[in-house]
Amino acid sequence: MTINVKNRASASTHKKVVVTFWEGSAIRGYLPACGLGLTSTLDLLTADGAHRALELEKVRCVYFVREFSEKYEPERKSFLSRPKLEGLWVRVRLPDGDALEGIIANDLRDMLENGVQITPPDLHGNALRIFIPRTSCAEVKVLGVVGLARRTGRGTPVLAGQSKLFE
Repeated sequence: MTINVKNRASASTHKKVVVTFWEGSAIRGYLPACGLGLTSTLDLLTADGAHRALELEKVRCVYFVREFSEKYEPERKSFLSRPKLEGLWVRVRLPDGDALEGIIANDLRDMLENGVQITPPDLHGNALRIFIPRTSCAEVKVLGVVGLARRTGRGTPVLAGQSKLFE
């Protein structure tokens, strides 16, 4: 008796990225989604299948993209109104004067050691996330905390004549 067992394809841990450099060039390839900035180099798997070690201090930004196309930068670099995603709303200023807004996780430990991984304002654009190495951050400013439940006024006194129906 023969039993056919299908092997499930393992989920890819490498995501499509466009890495931009300070001199203005860009390279397309694949990077692991986690662990960015832990070492001084990025191990990029190029679209041709070759490994390239990229020095992190020369990297401007890493754009995690849906598809490899000419447009990888978000069209909007700031939110038009208060964002709806949960997390910290931040503005990152780069040494060249460029600024990007985005949402980061409400955990500052990762940011302080490695860099900032933001969700850009244009959720329907080609860029899903942007990693900005710590060496590329001139300033990181928290603009707001988004999505946390607001505290209710518990223990507020009941006004005279007010029903206690909803207590």
